Amino acid sequence: MSASRILLGVNIDHAATLRQARYRGLHASPQAEPNPVEFTREALAGGADGITVHLREDRRHIQDEDVLAIARLPGVRLNLEMACTPAMIDFARRLRPAAVCLVPESREEVTTEGGLEVAGQLARVTETVRALASANIEVSLFIGPDAPQIEAAKATGAPVVELHTGAFANAWKSPAAARELERLRQGCELARSLGLIVNAGHGINYDNIGAILTLPHLHELNIGHSIVSRALFTGIRSAVAEMQVHLRRP
Repeated sequence: MSASRILLGVNIDHAATLRQARYRGLHASPQAEPNPVEFTREALAGGADGITVHLREDRRHIQDEDVLAIARLPGVRLNLEMACTPAMIDFARRLRPAAVCLVPESREEVTTEGGLEVAGQLARVTETVRALASANIEVSLFIGPDAPQIEAAKATGAPVVELHTGAFANAWKSPAAARELERLRQGCELARSLGLIVNAGHGINYDNIGAILTLPHLHELNIGHSIVSRALFTGIRSAVAEMQVHLRRP
């Protein structure tokens, strides 16, 4: 584990998912709930180091207005997840969040299921990284913990990778979990050796986080679904604070 404190980025997309289940097309209504901005305030009060939102092309949960309102909150460090499209690049350059994480996007998936294919579209991703970096936005790439993707990420000029922990999370408490954790460990080591900052996320929860914290060189974990799920029982402020306890546990 990294000697410095690992940061906690809280993904609040599924607060908007719940709102859209009832108020699709009416999200701007005063009675539309839960309000992602208020949810963000409570997450910050619980100790979130940053807030992550994924503005999807189909606007299935987070809306443009949500992102703009969250970005205006005092002291928020906003990480915008987005696809490599001209429209999203334009939006990000106008918004200028602290960070952008480039992710794959499919209309069929419920949530982001795979890592970005960087090696197979190196020119396109590099162009996106450069366009965002020219607006002083830190760029990370959400990729699988595989050498070709990590090496391609380095070639784009992005300073940060977010390693996709989904395969490990799905294998948790099965014999395959150790193998997936080792893949992540090797990915962390390779990324660090290339001078990249290493973040991780997808499927991390209050149970498997202990294993995740054995990985070397971690800078930040981005966690959403598990925290939002816990918040249904305890409230978001308490759910974030509880996850921070896990991150600080030796």
